[in-house]
Amino acid sequence: MRARATLALIVLNVAVFIWQYSVGDFNANATNLDLVNHGALFGAAVEQGQWWRIVSGAFEHANLLHIAMNMFALYQVGAFVEIIAGRSRMLAIYFISMLGSGLAVTYFAPETVTVGASGAIFGLFGALVAIGVRLGKDGRSLISQTLPIIGINLFLTFTIPNISQAAHVGGLISGFISGLALFALQRRAVVVQEEAQAEELFQHPGSAFVEPPHEAHAISAHESHAVADHAVAEHDAYEPARDAYEPANETHAVAEHVAEPAAAGDVREAAEEEPR
Repeated sequence: MRARATLALIVLNVAVFIWQYSVGDFNANATNLDLVNHGALFGAAVEQGQWWRIVSGAFEHANLLHIAMNMFALYQVGAFVEIIAGRSRMLAIYFISMLGSGLAVTYFAPETVTVGASGAIFGLFGALVAIGVRLGKDGRSLISQTLPIIGINLFLTFTIPNISQAAHVGGLISGFISGLALFALQRRAVVVQEEAQAEELFQHPGSAFVEPPHEAHAISAHESHAVADHAVAEHDAYEPARDAYEPANETHAVAEHVAEPAAAGDVREAAEEEPR
């Protein structure tokens, strides 16, 4: 199962939602006060020191339809980001987006009571765009597929009442920025690993016989010259139009390949077959 982190987040959200309906007098007609009493994000309370509401409010939902829509979206985009960026980076993007969304609500809409995972989910969409940017030409299709979805959701955000604009925009921006940073670190880690493998191969030439197939083409410049010289020697050895042979060239070719034991035998074999 490749989307374990995404499924774990869904289970956590559902568990909190069940808790909301099993504790106190919370019900489908819950008021803003009921939501605040159960830990909803309320900017005025956060400014008074209740920072934990940024997290608790992101795991609570107002009703069954609210959580159903959010969990469906989380499964779709979360699983995709988890496959592309990895489990730890997906979780990092989710919680960074949650934090950015909560701070946006706190400072731009402090009197609004907010619940739901949509801010963090918007962050995952933003991260997809960031990953597409990092991939360059290979990521253009990812960007072109993600931007229309973001555009539709932003349109709904600004046209439908009772949707937190600050939460969605804050989460989107936070996810994009964190996606740029974390995916850059991921690609840098791959480069560092490849450089370490190349250094190991340089220090221990014998390991070339057991190197991975994808590195088989990476030969040194000296080896490239050796292969080229060997090809020229074979061509000269069997050239019918050639009337004379220069011994000095043969000596030079053999001497040049002494440093390459694997190729020396081939050069001598070519030299022995040279017309005399």
